[in-house]
Amino acid sequence: MIGIIDYGMGNLFSVSKALERLNVPYFISENKAELLAADALILPGVGAFRDAIERLNESGLTEMVRNYVASGKPLLGICLGMQLLFEESEENGLTTGMGILPGRVVRFAGHTKEGQSYKVPHMGWNKLHYLHPSPILKDITENYVYFVHSYYVVTDGKDVVIAEAEYDVKVPAVVGRDNVYGMQFHPEKSSKLGMELLRNFTQLVEERELV
Repeated sequence: MIGIIDYGMGNLFSVSKALERLNVPYFISENKAELLAADALILPGVGAFRDAIERLNESGLTEMVRNYVASGKPLLGICLGMQLLFEESEENGLTTGMGILPGRVVRFAGHTKEGQSYKVPHMGWNKLHYLHPSPILKDITENYVYFVHSYYVVTDGKDVVIAEAEYDVKVPAVVGRDNVYGMQFHPEKSSKLGMELLRNFTQLVEERELV
């Protein structure tokens, strides 16, 4: 059973509908004990980093997520939920994140080094470039997904970045380390490829249960 973390800033409906299409049992909860008992967790998110981490901190969910990760169970962060897994964000002033993965969340400049402007947010379909093998990419053959974000992750942990996109800069699009994964784009809005990535995450859960 997959638990979707409800802290008041997640795209709960679209994520839950995607899991329904995959015939994967799930529940939505803000209760820490219920979430800790789940076989895997999904941390969704839309909105501002500071508001989100404040809600998670105040409810005790940040510490719950850290404990959950330490237990070895799978966790997937989506969009803002992925960004929250990192150490800090520059959005609305420097803000400390969960610190589960190394890196800082920064805003797209909106202009190239040559002075040419480009649109922010990064919105629409973009191509993934796969950097190294990962269970989350099992049997993946397509590479276009749907993004909506104004901030992206900068990290020195190159082993953390599984796939990236290009939008003037290289954008970590799929990240992962051990039992923790993140997707900057919206898999639930990314057609067949998005569903395949979610399916692979749920299969990680099933394989863990069989061990």
